[in-house]
Amino acid sequence: MRKILNTAHIYMIIGLVSGLYYRELTKAKDFEGDTQLSVVHTHVLALGMLFFLVVLPLEKQFALTSHRLFNWFFWTYNAGLAVTVGMMTLHGTLTVLGHSGSEAIAGIAGLGHVLLTVGLVLFFITVGKCLPGASRAEDAGVTRAKDAAPSASPGSPAAADS
Repeated sequence: MRKILNTAHIYMIIGLVSGLYYRELTKAKDFEGDTQLSVVHTHVLALGMLFFLVVLPLEKQFALTSHRLFNWFFWTYNAGLAVTVGMMTLHGTLTVLGHSGSEAIAGIAGLGHVLLTVGLVLFFITVGKCLPGASRAEDAGVTRAKDAAPSASPGSPAAADS
């Protein structure tokens, strides 16, 4: 659990620093316009800090880290987020400095998005495998019991009410 909390904390710091970087760079260069730097802050805080703060209670409830796929999810997702945010920062910085981005930046950012997607798929598989199997059977039994109409025999109390 400490690893998950520390990860969320690191993303909080990176998110706040990226917001400061955006503000100070655009102010220093008298830049007025659209740049990807304006959304790096929110991407890091939402996909990094908030996401791992959601993972924290899931770990507490279902012991996600005990499953073998958790480490695959953790490192794939973090690599994807680092690549994506790094390319957004590079592209945004080049825009503010008056340079155009290259196709390579877009391609690498796309790779980051693919890694994020693979990480999310691994996360959902991990959560699904960590859910207790008995609760799924109980849920199915409760659903079947609700769908079944009560049978009333002529002498039963249910038959007397009708």
